Amino acid sequence: MDMEKPWTGRFTEATDRFVEAFTASVDFDQRLYQHDIAGSIAHAKMLAKVGVLSENEMQQIVAGLQVIESEIEQGQFIWRIGLEDVHMNIEARLTENIGSVGKKLHTGRSRNDQVATDIRLYLREQIDLIQTELKRLIGGLISVAERENATILPGFTHLQSAQPVTFGHHLLAWVEMLLRDRARLQDCRQRVNVLPLGAAALAGTTYPLDRYYTAELLGFAGVAENSLDAVSDRDFAIEFSAAAALLMMHLSRFGEELVLWSSAHFDFIDLGDAFCTGSSIMPQKKNPDVPELVRGKTGRVYGHLMGLLTLMKSQPLAYNKDNQEDKEPLFDTVDTLKGCLKVYADMIPGMSVKADKMLAAAKRGFTTATDLADYLVRKGVAFRDAHEIVGKAVRHCIEQSCDLSDLSLSVLQSFSAVIQADVHEVLTLQGSVAARNHFGGTAPAQVQAAAQRARVRLEAV
Repeated sequence: MDMEKPWTGRFTEATDRFVEAFTASVDFDQRLYQHDIAGSIAHAKMLAKVGVLSENEMQQIVAGLQVIESEIEQGQFIWRIGLEDVHMNIEARLTENIGSVGKKLHTGRSRNDQVATDIRLYLREQIDLIQTELKRLIGGLISVAERENATILPGFTHLQSAQPVTFGHHLLAWVEMLLRDRARLQDCRQRVNVLPLGAAALAGTTYPLDRYYTAELLGFAGVAENSLDAVSDRDFAIEFSAAAALLMMHLSRFGEELVLWSSAHFDFIDLGDAFCTGSSIMPQKKNPDVPELVRGKTGRVYGHLMGLLTLMKSQPLAYNKDNQEDKEPLFDTVDTLKGCLKVYADMIPGMSVKADKMLAAAKRGFTTATDLADYLVRKGVAFRDAHEIVGKAVRHCIEQSCDLSDLSLSVLQSFSAVIQADVHEVLTLQGSVAARNHFGGTAPAQVQAAAQRARVRLEAV
């Protein structure tokens, strides 16, 4: 019998060695050691406050836990699979170091509420770190948008040239998406920041715990109301994973544009050499591996979200061993998201913009056709008739291999007699974007104003 385990009193046989390894989580949950120790210190202080521990016992426990934290950080701690998880490894080491007083630490709690607390502490911390990288990325995009407020490129629908827009306006579209992602994470953090400790295994405890004091020590904004719910649900982790999946979707879509824009066929931008790789056989290649890999990693995060949803879907109350499977997908989602945000935040400020190539592309594809239709409407032509007139003019340009702006006044008037000399003002790309000078529009002045508003929103929290 392995007497190191805390639950061996009920058993007459030692755990099968394969089962021991199969059920252990210490290989991956040891990353929670700081949060486990912080929760244990707060628990010990609370037990002393309510008289379950003496002041001396509490001080011995706190000092012992601090020594263990130092051992782990210095690589001197020996993790043992036989002790199953991070919690029992730390508790066993505490008892080794300070004797039987260490056995009193677990009074009034269970590993069920302990692990739920650790995960919430961990996720709260990681959300804050993710928000730091996300803020850095958004700030970088705003800066480029301000710099490129008047740079013209074709706007696309169906990946076909549609209307001219400014590059700053285009980048601010991504800023809006990422600001919503930021708000979702902020909202998620509120539900993460609730203390489950004190729920014990599932029904609470007979000890006179002061859970609000523990919450205060650990910085939780609230205390879980129901002990069954506190230990058994992982919806806060699923909610985070859903927010992460949405954020990764936006990063992936942006990555797709970066890949297209950096290709020889678009040639709109140049990504820094530090963020690209070459080919082992084709010496001319400069591959946009960073945005490509972000696209790929998005599927990984989607998979973790589906895995966590499936993990929880059939569990009865309260805690079940299934929940051990929540950590690896959650940890990998956190790591993946932080890595993607960091590499984008590092890469975007150094992105070179090829304004001349963007402008040349905007001159192709009749991107001012809608402006011509709007011009006709202002002259009294019904919109559907204007649409038909401009369609015929575009077809003529296709046959003549020219652009609308290349047509003479007399040729334009052959399509509609209401067209006057002022038509060429709306057929220029600059005139087209400048005309959209309203809130949310693509005009350079609006881009500058929108960038300033975005920066204020970014700094608001």
